[in-house]
Amino acid sequence: MGVYRLAVSVMPKEGILDPQGRAVEAALPQLGAASVHNVRVGRRIEMTVEADDALAARDLVEKLAAEFLANPLIEGWSIQEAHPEGVA
Repeated sequence: MGVYRLAVSVMPKEGILDPQGRAVEAALPQLGAASVHNVRVGRRIEMTVEADDALAARDLVEKLAAEFLANPLIEGWSIQEAHPEGVA
């Protein structure tokens, strides 16, 4: 059994209203970043999974994303390997 660190990034699907993204974008000109556009705000969930192998860990996280962490009607998600803090 191995230990795997994975992250799920959840974002609103294209065409879905993103009021948080709009609020951030509206504030950017006051911060000298008027050239930044199309801001979207999502969330990132990191977790450690104990599984037989990396594929089993990823399959479990995919199931969690589809059934619990995201609303598949309005959000999409991606899964990445998460690195310990300070390691790229």
